[in-house]
Amino acid sequence: MSISFYDEVGGHETFVRLVDAFYRGVAEDPVLRPMYPEEDLAPAKERLTLFLEQYWGGPSTYSQERGHPRLRMRHAAFHVNPDARDRWLAHMRAAVDELALPPLQDATLWDYLQRAAFAMVNTFEPSGIGPAADGRAATSFPLSPPSPH
Repeated sequence: MSISFYDEVGGHETFVRLVDAFYRGVAEDPVLRPMYPEEDLAPAKERLTLFLEQYWGGPSTYSQERGHPRLRMRHAAFHVNPDARDRWLAHMRAAVDELALPPLQDATLWDYLQRAAFAMVNTFEPSGIGPAADGRAATSFPLSPPSPH
């Protein structure tokens, strides 16, 4: 029987440490913080912890409580542009560094986090993260140039 990545890196305590360190950065970030409507970041921390634990072979609590992750859908209401992605990655890199994982586990975790962050980008508008502008879907874009009026 093979051991899961979740268990390899230390299980629940490791993911709590990762997420706590990540959200310390997010709490002070002027672009990322507005993405979280709750005054308290505790609910967001809980969701991310449960998601990462499940993804890496830990308990399936995330799906039991929230259903399929559907990450793109859950982030569609926010403008996630390259600047927001890079800020997210900077805070996450600092959090991963705090874990001081062995090189193979560090690289495995970081590879996934980078791919996930790049997949969440849904706009190249320089507006940062926030509710979609003018009521349009955050993932929509014009298929033809606007007509001159």
